[in-house]
Amino acid sequence: MPRRPVASVLTLGCKLNLADSESIAARLGAAGYDVVDAMCEADAVVVNTCSVTHAADRKSRRLIRAARRLSPAAPVAVTGCYPRSAGEEAVAALGADFVAGTTGDEHARLVARLADAAPPPPAAGPAPATAPALHTRAFVKAQEGCNDVCAFCIVPRTRGREVSRSIEDVARDVTAAHARGAREVVLTGTQLGAWGRDLPEALAPRDLIAGVLAGTETPRLRFSSLQPQDITPELVALWDDPRLMPHFHLALQSGSDPVLGRMRRRYDAAAYRDALARIRAAVPDAAVTTDVIAGFPGETEADFAATLALCEEAAFARIHAFPYSPRARTAAAAMPDQVPVEARKERMARLLSLGSDLAAAFRARFAGSVRPVLWEERRATAEGPRWHGLTDNYVSVYAEADAESGGDLAGRITPAVLGEPFADGLAARPGSAA
Repeated sequence: MPRRPVASVLTLGCKLNLADSESIAARLGAAGYDVVDAMCEADAVVVNTCSVTHAADRKSRRLIRAARRLSPAAPVAVTGCYPRSAGEEAVAALGADFVAGTTGDEHARLVARLADAAPPPPAAGPAPATAPALHTRAFVKAQEGCNDVCAFCIVPRTRGREVSRSIEDVARDVTAAHARGAREVVLTGTQLGAWGRDLPEALAPRDLIAGVLAGTETPRLRFSSLQPQDITPELVALWDDPRLMPHFHLALQSGSDPVLGRMRRRYDAAAYRDALARIRAAVPDAAVTTDVIAGFPGETEADFAATLALCEEAAFARIHAFPYSPRARTAAAAMPDQVPVEARKERMARLLSLGSDLAAAFRARFAGSVRPVLWEERRATAEGPRWHGLTDNYVSVYAEADAESGGDLAGRITPAVLGEPFADGLAARPGSAA
């Protein structure tokens, strides 16, 4: 019997792109493909790109070229933000056969075109009822687009205006991901805090979370990026449900009010501190992760010092740090007082150093405690292979499988005793599996 054709889905960028890739993979599986998320010689290739910075643009171009070289006879489809920022002609010049936008309808057309160009052989066997999940954790899109006009960001141009999906549609996708074996689902979007405000009857993120918790049985639900103005008492009260993971990604960008004003962010440092206080009071052990930009136009050394001070005060579990990257057609690109590249690099180095210290301190808080862990995969480490997993509050842990675990922890949730520092996380000893 002829083999089933293989489709490779390659992803760069944010959690929203991961959600889009998993949706594309499910469509490809239903169309008769075996789907992998690794670079390989495939019968069809999808490259899901990012364009948030110049570095992301370069990575997208390299990945498209690499896919074209590795699978010269296969149709290559490109989606994500890069086609919107660079233009379809530029993407086609890199070797793409098809270019698609970021909506579900466009992804459906992308899969149909791939199936027309590289159809599964008639004897390849029936399409599976459901496509396999790409990861132990699944990503589900709840919202698309952004109406904000932050001075540094081109995402409103690449992702369009805000469109919220219904609670019923999101819950259906969460249930489908659970049925494919995902033990944790991450709800994501371009501007997730804006979910619901465009619906005929305006709703808020707390309504989405409450609806998904009530309408699904997934054991772990994680909510993606929010902003300080989204952190209301009604929202954080939902974290009484143990299925909702104690992790908040709360974008900061800068700790300086003058810089936040030039960025056109809708909060100041005091509002950020208030949001943190609400989280800490309601969910004391929660991980709070963040995004910070170093070297935004006009940022002085005093401005940057204010950012470092707020980061240290916040005791972030992880800092996603970025040097400012001027993007065409954004307000910041035309601002005076652009920070020299070398100064941006130097500030970035200090930010990364602080982030590393804060992450280690956050992990150390939980040494000796017992936390639930979702085990994901076996990884190679300097000390040999170890099972890698994530605690409910987003700490990476590593363990050797023991007799009690049955030797295979993949996709299982167990309590684990956390121990000493190991690799980028903590050593752990798993207990009985759930």
